[in-house]
Parts: sequence; C-alpha cells; structure tokens
Amino acid sequence: MEKTFSKHTVAKTHYVPYATDGAKENSGGSTAIMIMGAILATIFAASTAYSGMKAGLTVAAGIPGSIIGSGMVGVFAKKKGIFGKNLLQGMSSGGESIASGMIYVLPAIIIIGGKVNFFAGIAVGALAVLFAVGVASLVENYLLVEENGKLMYPESTAISEALDASEAGGDSLKHMGIGFGIGGIITLLTTQVFGWVNSVMTFVGNSSYRWKISTEVNPMLAGIGFVVGLDASLTMFAGSILANFGITPLIAYFTQMAGGGAHVWNDTHMLMSQMNIDMVAGSYTKYIGAGMMLCGGIIGAIKLIPVIVTSIKKTLNARNDVGEEKNSLGVVSLLVAAIAIFIVGAFLAGNIVIAIIAGILSLVLSLLFVIVSARLAGTIGCSNAPVSGMTIASLVVMTLVFALMGWTANAHNEILLLFGVFIVTAISVGGAYTQTQKVNYLVGGRRSEMMKYFMIAALIGVVVVGTTVILAPQLAIKSANPPFGLPQANLIATLTTGILSGNLPWIMIIVGIIIAIVCWMLGLSIMTVALGFYLPISTTSIILVGALLKLLIEKLTKDKALRETRLSSGVSLSSGLIAGGSIIGLIGIILHVTGVLSNRVPAGFAGSNGMAVILLIIMAATIVIPLMRIKQPARKAQKQ
Repeated sequence: MEKTFSKHTVAKTHYVPYATDGAKENSGGSTAIMIMGAILATIFAASTAYSGMKAGLTVAAGIPGSIIGSGMVGVFAKKKGIFGKNLLQGMSSGGESIASGMIYVLPAIIIIGGKVNFFAGIAVGALAVLFAVGVASLVENYLLVEENGKLMYPESTAISEALDASEAGGDSLKHMGIGFGIGGIITLLTTQVFGWVNSVMTFVGNSSYRWKISTEVNPMLAGIGFVVGLDASLTMFAGSILANFGITPLIAYFTQMAGGGAHVWNDTHMLMSQMNIDMVAGSYTKYIGAGMMLCGGIIGAIKLIPVIVTSIKKTLNARNDVGEEKNSLGVVSLLVAAIAIFIVGAFLAGNIVIAIIAGILSLVLSLLFVIVSARLAGTIGCSNAPVSGMTIASLVVMTLVFALMGWTANAHNEILLLFGVFIVTAISVGGAYTQTQKVNYLVGGRRSEMMKYFMIAALIGVVVVGTTVILAPQLAIKSANPPFGLPQANLIATLTTGILSGNLPWIMIIVGIIIAIVCWMLGLSIMTVALGFYLPISTTSIILVGALLKLLIEKLTKDKALRETRLSSGVSLSSGLIAGGSIIGLIGIILHVTGVLSNRVPAGFAGSNGMAVILLIIMAATIVIPLMRIKQPARKAQKQ
C-alpha cells in the first residue's frame, strides 16, 4: 500500500503516515473484521475484568490490540490492510474500556450483600456506553482536529505507529504467544485451576513485633509489573511496606494490651487481644488505606476543576469543520441514553423521586467527567487517567445527597451503586472512545465507521463483564489473600455504606487522609501508594518482581538499539502473560464455582514455600531468557 506523510505533527514524535491511495474505498469494515473484533473485545474485556478485580490494575488494550489485530488481518483479511487493523484495535479498546470501568463499582453491590441482576447490570452498562459515545462525539472534532498538535494523545500516537509498523507484527505476536503460554501453564498448575503446586510463599513474625510478608507467583501480575515499570511498582510496594511492617505491627502491639472488655469495632464477638495479624489488617489497616484512596480521589478531582472548566468552555466555543462527517448516530445515542436512564432507574428503584434525582445527578456528573476523561486521554492517555478518583468523587456527592434525603437503607445503597455503574462506565468509555478516534484520525479512517465498531465492541464488553455476577461467591470472600483483591470496589462499598449508616471507623479514615496529604506534600502519587497500602503484599511484591525483571533486561543490554528492541518485545511478552494468566485464571474460577473442579490444596513439598520459590525462578527464567536471546536487528532501509 502506498503511503505518504501527514502534515499534522503529534507530540514530539515523527509525522504520522496514513494511506492516500484511495484505500478507504476498498478497505475497512467487513464481516470478517467484525467477527475478529468481537473475539478481541471478548478477550480483552474478560482478561481486564479479571486483572482489575484481582489487583485493581488494568492495562490499555490499544497497543496489544493493534499488534494482535495486525496479525489476524495478515492471516484472515489481508486486503483490509491498515484500516482493518485500525478497526480491530478500536474494538479491542472498546471491550477493555468496559471492564476498566464496571469492575470498580459492580462488585461493590455484592460486597454490601446485595444481588446484581444480570439484565439490570447490562441495561445500565449499555446506556452508559450510548451516553459516553454520544457526549464524546460532540467534542471529538474539537479535541481531535482543532486541538491537533496541542493535545498530544500519547497512546494514540503509539498505537498509530504500531499499526504503521505492523510488518514487525510477526516478532511481536511470537513473543505475545510465548507470554500467553507461560502465563497459561503456570496458572493451570496453581490452585487457580488444578492446584498441583503452591504458588504463594509466606513468612510470619509471631513475636511482639508481628509482621507478615508473602508473594504470589502470578504471571499476570508479573506482566503488569513489567509494563508499568519500576517507579510505579516500587511506589506501590512502598505502600505495602508501610502497611505490613509499620502500621499493622503498631496496631497489633497495642491490641495485645487491650483488656477483656475491648472488642473489635466491627465484630462484637471478637476480643481485640485475640486478633491475629490478618484480623488487625482487615479490621483496621485497610480502613487507613481507604482513607488514603478517598483523599487521593478528592485531590485528583480538585486538580481536574480547571480541566473541566477549560473543556466545557472550549467545547461550547468549538466550530465544526465544513467537511466533518454527520454525527447522527452519536446524537441519537445520547438522547436515547438520557431518556432511558430515568425509565430504567424507575424500574430498578421502584420510586419515581429516587429515579429522577439519581438520574439527574448521574447525567450531570457523567457529562462533566466524560469530557474530562476525553481531554485527559489527549494529555496523559487512558492508562494513566484517574477513573477511580473521578468515580469516588462522583459517588461521594451522590451518597451525601441520598443521606440528606433519608435514603439510607441497604436497598437504597444498591440503587445508588447501580447508578454508580453508569457513571464509572461512561467515564471509562469516554476516554477510550476519544483515544480510539484519535488513532482513526491519524490513520485516516472514517469516523462514523469507527464509532459503530467501537460501540458494538463496548456492548459486547458489557455482556462479558456483566457475567461476573456468577463469580459472586468468590467476590464475597474476605481473607488475608482473597481470590480477588477488589481494592476500588471495597473502598466504594465501605464509603457508601459507612456514610449512609453513619458507622465508619473515622479515626482510621482520618489517619489515612493525613498519610495521603503527607504523600501529596512529598510529591508522591497518592493513589499508587494507597493501592499498595490496601492490596495484599503478595500482590504488590510480584508486581515489583515483574518490574525488576524489566530492570534486569535493561542493565544486561548495553547497546541502546538492542535494549529498546528487547524492552519492546518484553511489553509484547508481558501482554501475553497478562492475557494468558487472566483468561486461564478466569476459566479456572468459573470451573471451581460451577463445581466442575474441586478445590485442591497441594500437600508435602508441592505445598511448601520451597515449591513457590522454584516456581518463581522458573517463571523469571522463562521471561528473561527469550528476551535476552533477541539479537541486534538488521538496519531497515529508509522509506523512499
């Protein structure tokens, strides 16, 4: 395909190439592209939901979607070229964006003891997709065209470059396949599926200074660590060190001194002096982490006020280009969602007043934060967007309104959280859609076509993520090392329930807020430290291992060009680790929940810390060796 270079610069990268030989007339959508896109949307929605519920972290699907999509188009629809590949990366992002939003709030309904109706969850999620795409479509011409070169859209630029360099997709696909195999095999061996070997090493101190450290050999989490890098991983692990070796031992020291009349605040049958280290962490330390995340969300929302004002002001003053495509689908989607949310809300709440007030709040908050999310995609990208912070800020506002109205029963909280599902899904979709359309603009595809394909993929994602309700027994487990960490969902459930009931351990919350303020004064990422503080150290430690493996590759590779090649391949391999570990792990959970597989605990050496150490060494070796075997690539001829 003949290519030229566009006259639009993006960020500080090279000019972005796109096809100019009339390929639009012959390439793009087709039944084959739709089928492949639906498959990718399903895979990325499922794997993102699993990794997000497990560790509170997600990885954007645009780049891996473009790599996998390039390979699939090359095999099954070669004539569709770069436009077909572009649609596949868009559908990958569409499916993933649903999971990156819904998993923050949907499990919270289960945590508070409620029941999620599958069809209600799908209806709310689908309306959020229509609303977000509709709102984003009103501002996309301004954000993508008029602000081109000012709003950099870093991830969009990277995705478009990956599409342009898709001839290198063979190596990328190979390493992604290696990662998928590593992640899948190790996950199959552990208690997540067959339970043949132990994957968690644990060490506990039982003296007056009580502590606990553990590491789960989890390829999915190691892959996330490789992708996010050392800075974020180390900051998160620092939060875990503070929680597990600072705050928890201190609280445990004083609980041992408690008298016979001192009971745990949330369990009147348990004496404080009888609490083990896990109970101390669950009843006290985690609420300090909740206070940290709450403060981080509020500070993040305050920082966004100028962005909100600027976005709305510039959007209102924006002009449409003469040649801009008609936005009929976007406008219709927005109107349908804005009307239907009140109808669905009335049906779910059984109360017209609640439906009207909650519906208005949801639409206003979603409108504001969808615009913010769309603009943030242009500055920091979707992977770094503070979706949870915007969601927490929105839900605190709604919860306070519910409390003032006297709607404080658990049933009211369920309704509140369902509207929260609408808000968080809209925020996540708004950023992902705008980022995808920026790629489409850089490539030169049709905007209306991408909107249709993205919307279909997002609706597929809603159905996939909605099926997580069958995991309710696993989501409800609360232990030292639960199947799912659910940090954001637990925080949201804690805040809404506590505000409505007036029963929160405010001392712990306030201590967390103070620690968060100290982190902010020191220039640290509050939410990153808070995630580490809140999550089990078994999770954050293996994420750090993944980052350290990346550092090892960097230090062992002296040649700059070769280092970049190995690290780029490492990202592909890590994407495979995440996909393989999460998808096989999700299948394993489903097989256990449905009774197809019974829970099996490995015994003897297979169940020891030594086995977990061996498994860790094997995993590290299978990640590092394929990357170190990559040799210096031959110099490519320059484009004519």
